[in-house]
Amino acid sequence: MKRALRSLVLASALALTAAGAQASLEFNSVAEPALLYETPSAQGRKLHIISPGTPVEVVVELDQWVKVRDPSGSINWIERRALSKQRTVMVTADKAVARQSPDTAAAVSFEARRNVVLELAAPPSGGWVQVRHRDGTRGYLRVTEVWGL
Repeated sequence: MKRALRSLVLASALALTAAGAQASLEFNSVAEPALLYETPSAQGRKLHIISPGTPVEVVVELDQWVKVRDPSGSINWIERRALSKQRTVMVTADKAVARQSPDTAAAVSFEARRNVVLELAAPPSGGWVQVRHRDGTRGYLRVTEVWGL
């Protein structure tokens, strides 16, 4: 009986931890062209350069280094100073149609191709997210068409 109770308590604690971790996703964007590293050190192996504006998911923070997941799913280290709190999203659909309101019947505001970076204008709601193109045009995209939320 005690063993079953302990197992239940442990399983509940793990479920709560997992739910809390999932709910607390934090995203930043890359502020300037930056190197991604294999380890949290400038002496570590340099992997590739990541473009400004690219959204990244924060995985771990360690002093002046942040472990991030990029839109391709790769997990690497970046210097903290290269990140911005400005939120962006990256289009993952071949072609995303931004609407003037969050409705598939709404007029088209603009279109964006895969890998285009857009500024997050408002938090997602009802399966839609409001974004801003670099030319200032705003529109709503389906949350399934972007990465970085």
